[in-house]
Amino acid sequence: MRHGSIPGARGRVRPVTLLGDPVLRTPCEPVTGFGPELALLVEDMFATMYAAQGVGLAANQIGEPLRVFVYDCPDDEEVRHLGHVVNPRLVESDGVVLRGPEGCLSLPGLEAGTARYDHAVVEGFTVDGEPVTVHGTGWFARCLQHECDHLDGGLYVDRLDGRRRRRVMRQAARASWSRRGAAAPL
Repeated sequence: MRHGSIPGARGRVRPVTLLGDPVLRTPCEPVTGFGPELALLVEDMFATMYAAQGVGLAANQIGEPLRVFVYDCPDDEEVRHLGHVVNPRLVESDGVVLRGPEGCLSLPGLEAGTARYDHAVVEGFTVDGEPVTVHGTGWFARCLQHECDHLDGGLYVDRLDGRRRRRVMRQAARASWSRRGAAAPL
């Protein structure tokens, strides 16, 4: 992406992968090629995230099993954080554990109180292969942890206790987007 360009402006909106698709439960592969194909994937991811009105999107959420995520997310002080991370590693998650509302573009319309740390640090690379470190607090820390979970084959529902998890899974099974029985095998 060029400095100053609007992320996603040259991307195409792709279908979001929904709960039940095996790509969401498979750990993603590291990116090995930093070139125009990766830059285009990141553009498509931004376009898709904005079209779905999300604050973060992992590559497997558009069917690409690669370790990449994008974000455009405020923190608790309403400071906007915009970017992407290739081959991210969650190197710190600490501070206070807060239970807050969390949803996911792959489970549209659903959310549950999910416990997350209020501080997170992710290290990785840009699409150009330059090292990057991203620090997040509050809501943005939640976003960073959520996207890293995706790349490891996890979903926020995996962090819910029995009652909360059962409620979300019942809602998912009844949702208009749900494939019959797709929500059951978690």
